[in-house]
Amino acid sequence: MSNATDTTRMSGGEAIIAAAAANGTETIFGIPGAQIYPMFDGIYNSSIDLIVPRHEQSAAYMAMGYAKSTGKTGVFSVVPGPGILNTTAALCTAMGNCSSIVGLTGQVPSSFMGQGRGHLHELSDQAGTLKTIIKDAITIHQQDNVSDKVNQAFATSRNGRPGPVTVEMCWDVMAEQQDAAIHTPEAAVSPAINPDEISAAVKLIRGAKKPMIMCGAGAQHASAEVLALAELLNAPVTGFRSGRGIVAEDHPLGVPPVAARELWDDTDLLIGIGSRLEMPYMRWGNYMEYQQVPTSGPKLIRIDIDPAQMNIFTPDVGVIADSAAACRLLTDQLASQVSPDSKRIDEIATAKAVAWQAIQKVQPQMSYLSVIRDVLPRDGFYIPELSQMGFTTWIGGLPVLAPRTYIEGGFQGTLGYGFPTALGVKVANPDKAVVSVCGDGGFMFGVQELITAAEHNIGLVTLVFNNNAYGNVRRDQDMHYNSRYSGSELLTPDFIKLAESCHVNAYRVTSPAELKPVLEKCINNNAPALIEVVCERGEETSPWEFIHMQQRLSQPQR
Repeated sequence: MSNATDTTRMSGGEAIIAAAAANGTETIFGIPGAQIYPMFDGIYNSSIDLIVPRHEQSAAYMAMGYAKSTGKTGVFSVVPGPGILNTTAALCTAMGNCSSIVGLTGQVPSSFMGQGRGHLHELSDQAGTLKTIIKDAITIHQQDNVSDKVNQAFATSRNGRPGPVTVEMCWDVMAEQQDAAIHTPEAAVSPAINPDEISAAVKLIRGAKKPMIMCGAGAQHASAEVLALAELLNAPVTGFRSGRGIVAEDHPLGVPPVAARELWDDTDLLIGIGSRLEMPYMRWGNYMEYQQVPTSGPKLIRIDIDPAQMNIFTPDVGVIADSAAACRLLTDQLASQVSPDSKRIDEIATAKAVAWQAIQKVQPQMSYLSVIRDVLPRDGFYIPELSQMGFTTWIGGLPVLAPRTYIEGGFQGTLGYGFPTALGVKVANPDKAVVSVCGDGGFMFGVQELITAAEHNIGLVTLVFNNNAYGNVRRDQDMHYNSRYSGSELLTPDFIKLAESCHVNAYRVTSPAELKPVLEKCINNNAPALIEVVCERGEETSPWEFIHMQQRLSQPQR
């Protein structure tokens, strides 16, 4: 147990909030309700900011955006039962994209636990249900261990492979006044690195002629260390979704996905850092067949803090470690042992040029993305959606120039995550530009949060590409189902009137040229804004040929 402050009389709910504050919580996204009134009273009496969305799912998405953009733990609070169940789409998304978030919720009165009596919001096993989705669900049964249990929740969420954790407390216990002490959380401890694993990795790297580094979410905090290793080896650095921007894609070694595919066939060693390596082994391989071990391609080193990853996808050498610490060790040990190929810089530049030219056919998305990239500052945030614009960013249509600035939903592919997640990003980064880019279908999942943006003056700029369709579904039905459009064509509201009714500035544009001045104005105003981009249904060029690439674009040099 860690050191405690003086004992203070407070409710169980107030103790939870005090313990969350001790763990660095500055903002909570939440909606109050009967079982959790004491927690919201604790928030009222604390220095923590409260952001109140209009849907519980949005509270968890906002916490996820807060976490992904800062590296801190995002916190939300909703009622038990249907309230916490409403957050599960966001929770499974956060589990998939490795977001550290803590959800604070309630429970039925303690005498009703497990009775099935039908008390308000009662579930047969709330914590058990949540444990099938997230890292852990912690129940606090009495007040004398509130602080330690909350500390445990934050530590579990942050340590190792980050992910969501919930904390629940019974209605009566949360309301009861008792003497409580708040304990100082213990500092996080990274796993000890096995020197034999580092030595094995050094041996493989030393013998490689054309290594490549591929990053995931687990390397977002290790930008400097990854770059130092890459520069030592003249190795290109790439990522698919959550690994973008760790090395800026306008750096000579920063490589977007399609350019990485150009270099892949000649790569003799892949160093995966905090990544599931979905792009080369699933997207460029067989997406329908699980392989535990690579059946082709280069030698593989995996650096990951989660030991389970080494069994899920087994490398030639596995290094179980924090990515920054492992990269520092490798760089130090390799400094006098490698002679990088000076020709690699030119080869990488050629691959980037070939890839950039090839993806220009993906229109009009590329033209709009070029405008957005031109207007958005290097440290500005871009939050995509499951849309034709979003998929075009997967192929490098929007160069990512800084860590944590491209906030992707990860492998769950959760339609509707983008807008509420972006609100959380902006709350965490009020002085930086934040742009959410949605399709009309995905945006409608969270459209009610326009009023949340206005109420809390969240200066998010949201672009809604309106093609009156679930565009990707419609395209698939056009290509594979003889244009039988089943459920994919939509009637949409007047987004301008809708936004204005929510006290949000709104604009309508029809071309990239029209978008540029409007986007510049909205970013400079730093106030809630919606820009509707009117599109013709079905006009977008599909980017998918560049996502599932079975072969490189150019023929190898002879």
